Amino acid sequence: MTDINELRELGGEDLQQRVEDLDDQVFRLRIQKSMGQTDAANKMRQLRQERAQVKTLLRERELAKDEEDRRRKEATNHRGVLISDGE
Repeated sequence: MTDINELRELGGEDLQQRVEDLDDQVFRLRIQKSMGQTDAANKMRQLRQERAQVKTLLRERELAKDEEDRRRKEATNHRGVLISDGE
């Protein structure tokens, strides 16, 4: 399983690709499990956990971007001029 700090270093497109890869791996493990291979249960849990972490990171970034856009919009006056907030 990938460390969360390693995941945080990846870009958005890389994270999205990681989700797709994990989905594919989970699908393949489901097939293996249905064919009677019992080693899939523990691996399935790890893959689902990592997928949840990646999706959480993507959502955090989405929310941070939305918040930044909201603040930028609030800092703009009616003429579209950015009002300095002292930063």
